[in-house]
Amino acid sequence: MNPVVPKGESVTSPCTPAHASQASRSLKKLFENFTVIPSIDLKDGQVVRLLRGDMNRATVYGAEPGQTARRFEQEGAALIHIVDLDGAIAGAPRNIEAIAKIRAAVKCAIDVSGGLRTIEAIRAAFAGGADRVSIGSAAIVDPDLVRRACGEFPGMIFGSIDIRQGRLAVKGWVETSRLTVAEAGERFRAAGIAAAIVTDISRDGAQVGVDAARMGEIAKAVRIPVIASGGVASLDDIGALRTRFGAGVVGVVVGRALYEGNFSLSDALALAKRTQYS
Repeated sequence: MNPVVPKGESVTSPCTPAHASQASRSLKKLFENFTVIPSIDLKDGQVVRLLRGDMNRATVYGAEPGQTARRFEQEGAALIHIVDLDGAIAGAPRNIEAIAKIRAAVKCAIDVSGGLRTIEAIRAAFAGGADRVSIGSAAIVDPDLVRRACGEFPGMIFGSIDIRQGRLAVKGWVETSRLTVAEAGERFRAAGIAAAIVTDISRDGAQVGVDAARMGEIAKAVRIPVIASGGVASLDDIGALRTRFGAGVVGVVVGRALYEGNFSLSDALALAKRTQYS
């Protein structure tokens, strides 16, 4: 990916105080109201969606991730969540070229995840143009890495909490951690994670509806901003999660429902911007 950094700075240098302050302001603005974040999942360079995290059950929605990102931006996306599925399995980024196409196609913020298990990989993601990165497995199994990343890039690191049958799934959702959700949240708070993307794997890609009450409970337990993911099928799901804004559910990642045309991103964003929360 072509580095996108201020002139004169190393592509691997930690975030400067000015950048940290800008990141903090940007994050506060993003989460001042409930927000909807479209997702682009990448497998072999293509835009796909998995069913309940199964790499063997992938639906391909396009071969041009840049075009997909541009469409989301045109509909109003302020942030796009990008998942390198191959990288999540391999333990190192694999869809670097596809992510570069997305960065070149849009001006909105992008959040990159998948295979970021070393500080070098995290630095490279930012050097390649990421505005945020989401750390999955490493956030659970390597707390020292998370603390270091948050120290170098304050306000720019999200953590992933992926849940299957009440337990945390790691390493591309193929292994299970003994940590509880509350324990993961405690680690995240101590490290300085800006927000947690919480995925209900049993619902992910299945369009069976969200468990908004459960997401609200998780947000209260982890005591950091929560971005819900998994199960969204209709605007009613967006509305249900939006009512948990006061509990700490600040947004939702949406994938298959957008690709299947259940509703438009612009309609979802319009709903999210309404100011009255139940």
